[in-house]
Amino acid sequence: MHALVAPPAHAAPDPHGATGLLVVDDHDLLRLGLLTLVQAHATDSGRQIKVLESRTLQEAMELYGRYRQRIGLVLLDLHLPDAHGLSGLTAFVKAFPEAPVVVLSGVNDPGLMRHALSRGARAYLAKSGDLKEVIGYIRSLGLFGPTPAPGPAAPTEPVLRSVRNADGESLQLTERQVQVLEWVLAGQSNRDIAERAHLSEGTVKNHVSALLLLFGVRSRAQLISLLR
Repeated sequence: MHALVAPPAHAAPDPHGATGLLVVDDHDLLRLGLLTLVQAHATDSGRQIKVLESRTLQEAMELYGRYRQRIGLVLLDLHLPDAHGLSGLTAFVKAFPEAPVVVLSGVNDPGLMRHALSRGARAYLAKSGDLKEVIGYIRSLGLFGPTPAPGPAAPTEPVLRSVRNADGESLQLTERQVQVLEWVLAGQSNRDIAERAHLSEGTVKNHVSALLLLFGVRSRAQLISLLR
């Protein structure tokens, strides 16, 4: 399932430099997956990104009203306990016309996408197991740091490498993720990897969790079996 996004003109960094995210979804695993991936990519970029979470539209609007100066992107599911379809988007944009809201949907429907964009959504991203379209969109906004210009990457910017999964899809990994992946495939534990890479075990765990999500597996053993 591929992302459906608004025209590129909408994908601009927040002028006030807000880098926080507000994830509005009643599925705990999706919120956890996004949180893990965002933290892993932010760590590789030398950034700290605050991720706020909400299960309902009402809670999301209260959080945005309180922290709007810090939130650079709102990821809004279309099906919440207190909102269905485009009603949640309509209510959110009516209350906060300036809010950078992106719709998350499990339905890959061009018609629904057009209606969402016409009601104020910056983009329409279809949910998928690996969430790579969502991460790619967040990166396009510059929330992980400036996008490198064509040519050799600056030393402070994350260098992306392409790795193919079992279905032949190309996944974009940072150099650190590739390094952690190689150590996982070599059978190294999180503690061993942390010592080798001079990272905390928590950071290594975030990297490993992000890799499991990217490759669509549930355990290290499945990841090793998939790639060997």
